[in-house]
Amino acid sequence: MQKITSLFLIVWFSMSISFAQEETNKTSSDSIKILKGRIIDVKDKSPLQSAHIVNLNSVEGIITNSNGYFKIPAQANDTISISYIGYQSIKLKVTNDLLRGNELEIAIHQKTININEVTVKVHNLIGVLEIDAKNVPMDKYSRIHIEGLPQTYEIGRPREKDYTSAAGALFNPVDFWYNKFGKKPKELKKLRKLKEKDELRNMMEEKFSREILMDYMDMSKKELDDLLKECNYSNRFVKKASDLQIIEAVIECYENYKAIQKGTVSKEKVSVNSQEDKN
Repeated sequence: MQKITSLFLIVWFSMSISFAQEETNKTSSDSIKILKGRIIDVKDKSPLQSAHIVNLNSVEGIITNSNGYFKIPAQANDTISISYIGYQSIKLKVTNDLLRGNELEIAIHQKTININEVTVKVHNLIGVLEIDAKNVPMDKYSRIHIEGLPQTYEIGRPREKDYTSAAGALFNPVDFWYNKFGKKPKELKKLRKLKEKDELRNMMEEKFSREILMDYMDMSKKELDDLLKECNYSNRFVKKASDLQIIEAVIECYENYKAIQKGTVSKEKVSVNSQEDKN
């Protein structure tokens, strides 16, 4: 009788765990829904095609169709970033009411932009790889794409610095950032997703605002610029690079710094390589 009772308890316990797990999975699955909407101009109500919609929590991205419509997976408390070239970006906090199936109509404002003088240079390309490769200016700070040649840009490494005070060493941006991401690897994983997913990668290639990067890294634009300079990237690269290039630069710097901290790469070797890059 005792054995039967024990067997019954084991079976009951196993079924309870299985049922609880199914309920948890079901609840988690049910909480993820589709957020639907349309992006329009606030003045003339015209639809905005190819506006960028990014779920900052799940790192999912999509662009609007020719009529300005989009659909993106989301759940309550997610933050949706909405941006379009020449328009003011906005962030939308997702609530249960927004996920009830109704289509949202989101109107955004144009930015007031002062256009600087632009100099257009003509490069005579004839379609022959060997000749065109010589005619294109060698600019290591910008991506150059010719079919058959790799896309390249400068590679930075953490600088070696002699600090004259304890405060100077304490507020070193590279140290601060490394320690921050060492404790919060989820943020770094999100940065990696931005450059690994095709849809998001294409978006980041077109962006130059740094907005999404600043959100994930919890940095102001000045702090991000200071970090890149400490990582030995040039002022021109910091100003001209796309958001995708900045993501790759930040991750490159982090990996190099991590290698130095762990002792897998010597500081002397990094210093030598940095000097070679400058030459």
